[in-house]
Amino acid sequence: MLYLIFLIAFFIVLITVGNITSGDKSWINIEQRASLTYVRGAMRFILFASNHLDEDGKITCPCRICVNGQSMYPQDVFDHIICNGFLRGYVNWGLHGEGVGSSTPEVEINKQDEGFLHDIHGLLSDAFGMHAENTNINGGMNVDLDGTCTETRDDHGQYSQFESSDADMFSKLLKEAEQELYPNCKMSKLPFLVHLYHIKCLNGWSNKSLSMLLELLKEALPDGNTLPTTYNEMKKIFSGLGLGYEKIHACPNGCVLFWKDRENQQECDVCGASRWKESSVVVEDKGENFNSTKKKNIPAKVLRWFPLKPRLQRLFMCSKTASLMKWHEEGRTKDGLMRHPADSPAWKYLDSRYPEFSADPRNVRLGLASDGFNPFGMMTVSHSTWPVILIPYNLPPWLCMKQPNFILTLLISGPKSPGNKIDVYLQPLIEELKELWDEGLKTYDVSVNQSFLMRAVVLWTISDLPGLSSLSGYSARGMYACPYCGFDTESLWLVHSRKYCYMGHRRWLEADHIYRQDAQSFDGTCETRPAPMRLTGSEALRQLECIEDEYNNGSMQPWKRKSIFFQLPYWEHLLLRHNIDVMHTVKNIFDNTCGTITSQHGKSKDNYKARCDLEDMGIRNDLHPKVRLRTNTKYLPKACYQMTSKEKDAFFKVLKDLRAPDELSSNVSHCVQLKPHKLIGLKSHDCHVLMLELLPIALRKSLPNEVCSTIIDFCNYFKNICSKVLCERDLDLLEHRIAITLCEMEKIFPPSFFTIMVHLAIHLANEAKLGGPVNFR
Repeated sequence: MLYLIFLIAFFIVLITVGNITSGDKSWINIEQRASLTYVRGAMRFILFASNHLDEDGKITCPCRICVNGQSMYPQDVFDHIICNGFLRGYVNWGLHGEGVGSSTPEVEINKQDEGFLHDIHGLLSDAFGMHAENTNINGGMNVDLDGTCTETRDDHGQYSQFESSDADMFSKLLKEAEQELYPNCKMSKLPFLVHLYHIKCLNGWSNKSLSMLLELLKEALPDGNTLPTTYNEMKKIFSGLGLGYEKIHACPNGCVLFWKDRENQQECDVCGASRWKESSVVVEDKGENFNSTKKKNIPAKVLRWFPLKPRLQRLFMCSKTASLMKWHEEGRTKDGLMRHPADSPAWKYLDSRYPEFSADPRNVRLGLASDGFNPFGMMTVSHSTWPVILIPYNLPPWLCMKQPNFILTLLISGPKSPGNKIDVYLQPLIEELKELWDEGLKTYDVSVNQSFLMRAVVLWTISDLPGLSSLSGYSARGMYACPYCGFDTESLWLVHSRKYCYMGHRRWLEADHIYRQDAQSFDGTCETRPAPMRLTGSEALRQLECIEDEYNNGSMQPWKRKSIFFQLPYWEHLLLRHNIDVMHTVKNIFDNTCGTITSQHGKSKDNYKARCDLEDMGIRNDLHPKVRLRTNTKYLPKACYQMTSKEKDAFFKVLKDLRAPDELSSNVSHCVQLKPHKLIGLKSHDCHVLMLELLPIALRKSLPNEVCSTIIDFCNYFKNICSKVLCERDLDLLEHRIAITLCEMEKIFPPSFFTIMVHLAIHLANEAKLGGPVNFR
């Protein structure tokens, strides 16, 4: 009730004092958020954005904390804007219904009579950099509706980059856009087909199902309709709108690509494997006088390459993204906090080392992400397809991590993951990246109506730990499994568990810390060594000089090969070359923790072998296997981190009764089994949410205080480094705190608990300090 009175009061203020002019957005930069001008501006924004609610009645929150990353109800957004401040630089409210090309919000939206919101002429103009009218096109070419074109110069005396073939395709599509779907239809042919294809992609329709639908529509629509009857016919009509890809045949064993000099080879010159599958398809060839059959060879493996250069050019040719590609320089808030990769030391160091590159803010900074997935879902078929995706970091934070802005560059087909031979498949992409760095690419910028020389750089890669091993050439297994510590990795072979454990976190403590001399509580030794230094690119190259064979699989050598990324001239000097996906790390740690404290079979790190390892190390005598005198049988004493049956009931009941807010996670209660006590079917994001938000609550009455507080500190560490706004001083404190937390965990849990994923947690704060917010990496 008080909140309603508050809103009514402000509505009265708006009416009595008067409205701010529609183009005035200076209130965004006012620091006194209690001032009348700021409150009126915030209220005007809410009134405007309320006309563009989503299907749930929500809008994205543009406060400095949420940065358009969370959807909320308008009244909650108003609270955030008043309390946290409005996002600086967000002067074009494109996510809230304002046209990108205008600076003044329009409350009313012009809707076409047929109910579809489309601008097909604008789509064609963005795709070809041309205007639909018979006018000079971006100062470069005149195109008539009959397809003829004449080349002219722009204002700077430069020729346009478009050729006659582009004009022909543009003219063809323009005619399709003007053609009626059927006589007297309110909707033309091309917009209808584009919308239909969009629905197909969103809902995962098969090509066959779309062809069947087209046949039905063809019969249902009035005579004289121009609808195609098959999916292939439909795709040919607007194929010029999209960007195609090239198929490159590959050796089935991943040795080489049949590309460039090897394009005409029939066998691999490394392993001798055939380029083609053993089986072939018989194709019927109908000639003029007789019919014959011939065999069509099927390639054993195909790499799909989506050229990067035209896709980067499209970002500047599109009127909706061209101006946003300079946001990192012109619209970013520069107050010392890290909200975007442009605020990170890694970005700034690259700019300082290569000032000629950073001189033009339109030069593109990219992040490369890759991981394997099974395209057949949860079926029993073992298959791993690897996409390679680039992320344009020039865009603002509310756009660059959205799926439509990801750039798919390579699709490596299965059935097996490429592993150490991924460099073979990366060759086309690396060649493009080298050209974009050394030579640049002439690109037309529609926001300023002129051409410029665009260059691009890859700041880092993003992957899980196995993916990092493939991309970097550093083995994430064995004695030196940590890619950050390198040869200074502290590992211990557990004889009974038959695996390595990774402890030694006392090295990150102060030199006079009491834990360094406490041998009995840890691994039986005192610790005097300093923390290992992070491996730089130059040091990595020096270590790689000793590798004789590119694919050396020696057990004591963590480097398996020199990564193809070192062919990029700047790669050696980057502060942060490879990132580990934090969500993947959190999922593994969550499985370790919950499996151990609940004694879940198959996931617990505490078992008879782990206790025997404690006995061999001569530490924690109270946890060693004991012998019952009466029966002469061995049993395992209860540990402080193990729950009793009643504690498990309480813990799992909390998770079972959980009702998470919209879009926070899936329905976790479906993954909880009360009898027996199990967590099954949790996705990586579900584990991430449970670890950061819910596990500290569920543990409060289920474990002793010393164990519970340590796990809660561990969860809070991940919650803090996953914040959308980071401060370097806070990250220094987190880096210090996680060392103490892991040392306390070493005193509680057995050595088998400390897998490489648990150890990697100590490096995540430093990684965030170099690369910025986790949600961009």
